[in-house]
Amino acid sequence: MPRQPRRRSYDQHCAAARALDLVGDRWTLLVVRELLAGPRRYTDLHADLPGVSTDMLAGRLKDMESAGLVTRRRLPPPASASVYELTPRGRDLLPVLRSLAAWGASDLGEPRPTDAVRAHWYAIPLLGPLAELGAGVVQVTLDEGEFHVRIGDDGSVEYGDGVYEGGRLSGGAGDAPDVRLRTDAATCRALAEGESTLAGAIESGRATLERLTRVP
Repeated sequence: MPRQPRRRSYDQHCAAARALDLVGDRWTLLVVRELLAGPRRYTDLHADLPGVSTDMLAGRLKDMESAGLVTRRRLPPPASASVYELTPRGRDLLPVLRSLAAWGASDLGEPRPTDAVRAHWYAIPLLGPLAELGAGVVQVTLDEGEFHVRIGDDGSVEYGDGVYEGGRLSGGAGDAPDVRLRTDAATCRALAEGESTLAGAIESGRATLERLTRVP
């Protein structure tokens, strides 16, 4: 299958047009969404971007590398695999995706029969509500999977796919976050749409929260 052609420039001396020259192509911002959750192998990206063709994904990644949004590096042995990760400029797109998610939350509704669902796709709209818990790491568990959110002392937020793998419990074995939150996709949608607060979801039993003690 021939590679999809890159969109031509809008040729407009406008900051929004310049930005769209770089990230306005189909799938580009969704690739950013995946890589904001951490470095990913090509096969993992393809698996979590259902509907994208291998040719399209390869083309987008190549364009994003050329634009300075993505880099590729080889993992050391025994992994023997390459991963893609965002550059600092690519990570600067998090506020853009947060604004898009906030704007689109009212249209989210119930999943359609054709909709794919991944747990970490709820991370972006939940960054605001989870930041209210204060600095630390929040592990979020849904029926669809798990993701974690890291909240800085300055209120900055970032998220990762899967189980958090840093820090240790006091008096216990293994790695643990600061907070564990268990809820469901419907509650995530209510939080994203502003129909519920995190405190309200916990009080009503729609979410359960457990604070853990960690030691350095």
